[in-house]
Amino acid sequence: MTAAASPAPPRDQAAPEAATEAPETLVRIPGRLRRALGWSLVVGLVLIAATAGLLLGVPSVAQRDSLDPGRPGPGGMQALAQILRQQGVTVDVVRTRAEAERRLDATTTLVMSDPYTLSDAGVTGLLDAAHDVVLVSPSARMLRMLDLGRYASGPSPATVRAECDVAAFAHVGTIAPGQLFVPSSGVTACFGDAAGAAVLIADDDRGRRAIVDGVALFTNDRLAERGNAALGLALLGAQPHVIWYVPSFDDSDRTDVDVPKSLADLTPGWVSPVVALGMITALLAAVWRGRRFGPLVAETLPVTVRASETMLGRARLTAKAADAAHAAEALRAGTLARLALRLGLAARADPGAVADAAADRIRADRAGCRALLVGPLPGTDAELVPYARRLAEIETAVENAVRIERSSP
Repeated sequence: MTAAASPAPPRDQAAPEAATEAPETLVRIPGRLRRALGWSLVVGLVLIAATAGLLLGVPSVAQRDSLDPGRPGPGGMQALAQILRQQGVTVDVVRTRAEAERRLDATTTLVMSDPYTLSDAGVTGLLDAAHDVVLVSPSARMLRMLDLGRYASGPSPATVRAECDVAAFAHVGTIAPGQLFVPSSGVTACFGDAAGAAVLIADDDRGRRAIVDGVALFTNDRLAERGNAALGLALLGAQPHVIWYVPSFDDSDRTDVDVPKSLADLTPGWVSPVVALGMITALLAAVWRGRRFGPLVAETLPVTVRASETMLGRARLTAKAADAAHAAEALRAGTLARLALRLGLAARADPGAVADAAADRIRADRAGCRALLVGPLPGTDAELVPYARRLAEIETAVENAVRIERSSP
């Protein structure tokens, strides 16, 4: 007996050790999590700073002209350029004034938005080299230099038709004009009314010059509306070749304009290498000093919950939910199980059979027992209390009847 009982002390000693080690484990894990979250935050801040530097240092597509034919966004004109190409018109996008002047000839249409980055001399040289000019972004200066007219002051009509003698506009249909213009003498006005026109065209010995508010008609998000695409094809597709000049500050010849500078332009040359070195150092430090998660440890904690605590907890939940029917069902299920045990029936006996056996044992009405053990459940707390009392009474009666039968000779 002594030898068999000797292994007990080591098991008893192991339990306190496990109990003392568990709190240390619970303390270490939050510390590791805090350190891991700290390093994750540092790495995230470094990556955010690096991304912001790259975005500030490199010009994005959104910083380019909103009417760029190579831009697929809502404000670009890529859709119009694609339609021209599908109709057999060659569209070349150039971004320098010198290249545009070199490639212009009598069979080429010069398309451009307002060349705000060029001086008057630069614009004049570009216009003199072109025989066909379409301006898709008007300005007061370009209206004056092209000698087409001026801005109209009245409101724009909802929709207009060509109402002019330009044959190319015969099948355009209606458009919703943007900015209206008042034509100069000898200039043809189309798509407008007495207050102004959306398109101005002058065709003389200097060639054809046209102006239109492309922001309201030719951008990617507006081109599919009404006759906008047909108007764009009629204006820009008059020649087999289109040179689309996109003005930019990189091609500016003006000295009175402050060119926007990026972050890289405003900082010394050694800043970028230092930032890159700092990022690499931070990442290496995170890998070197960052704490790593250890293997998962499964621990069995000896916790004992008394049945009375479970019963009270479920009772409080049921009372908080005000579910009298669920509580009555639980009470009746317990009563049926105990009655079946005392009456010698199976644990999963039919409730009706249990009710009949209980009624026979205590010599009570079967209908009343069935109504109590099989019938509808109470729906309110006021009905639950007498129902629980009746269950207790029938259970006590069956217990007394069984005890008397056992004690009888």
